[in-house]
Amino acid sequence: MSTATLTASALTPLNKALEDRSAAEIIRWAHGVFGRRLAVLSAMQKAGCVLCEMVADLGLAREVDVVFVDTGLNFQETLDTVEQIRSRYGLNVVSLQPARTFEQQCKEEGVLYLWKQGQERCCDLRKKEPLKQIIGRYDALLGSLRRDEGSMRADVPVLAIDKAMSMVRVHPLFAMTTEEMEAHIKARGTVVNPLHEQGYPTISCNRCTTPVLPGEPERAGRWRHLAGESEYCAINPTDVRRPNAPEPSVNLESGLVERLLGSVGAV
Repeated sequence: MSTATLTASALTPLNKALEDRSAAEIIRWAHGVFGRRLAVLSAMQKAGCVLCEMVADLGLAREVDVVFVDTGLNFQETLDTVEQIRSRYGLNVVSLQPARTFEQQCKEEGVLYLWKQGQERCCDLRKKEPLKQIIGRYDALLGSLRRDEGSMRADVPVLAIDKAMSMVRVHPLFAMTTEEMEAHIKARGTVVNPLHEQGYPTISCNRCTTPVLPGEPERAGRWRHLAGESEYCAINPTDVRRPNAPEPSVNLESGLVERLLGSVGAV
């Protein structure tokens, strides 16, 4: 199989063309380009659940898998949401686990999440490393990042390169505001993680996620014990900024790269 290099700059025309497209149109376009090698990445938060529901509503439940990283530290409500996504929408949820249980990890390396560098390693071990199990299985992941989240996500592109995963990240909900998301959930009766109604705007592992007080930033409950030293786990490459880093690129099957770049006119 011959491969070709796809750079971030090569995606610029496509990103411009997709800026005016709806989330549903972007999902349809992505499925047309990547086919069965397209999957959803969802942590079972609101936006991720909306994305799952949209994929099912488009009739793609049997075509597009949902990837969920089960860190071994998820709240029970999150695991229950996984089962609801499976049963309500008929989606195939691919659950990925770390190589070691949390107990084994603590025994061998200590309680890592208690300090910044340890937290970064813990996230690597329990989120990023398990995700690597799907390298080679998919060429693109649909993610739920939205510009309305602000901070590092304020300028998230529709398409981004994920060099570590050797694939493309697609963000169909990039333009959806929080108000639009809430209206969509209400109108559609979308499956939603019940933790959102218990004071958790964002949700991850139970050791490092707390409720948020009125007036606090949405992500104030993530790694609260680190006093603002950490905001993201870096499972999403666009959440990481590396000054002076070389342009991101990935090697994909040459026919796919040709099909992807040639789809500008069909957007």
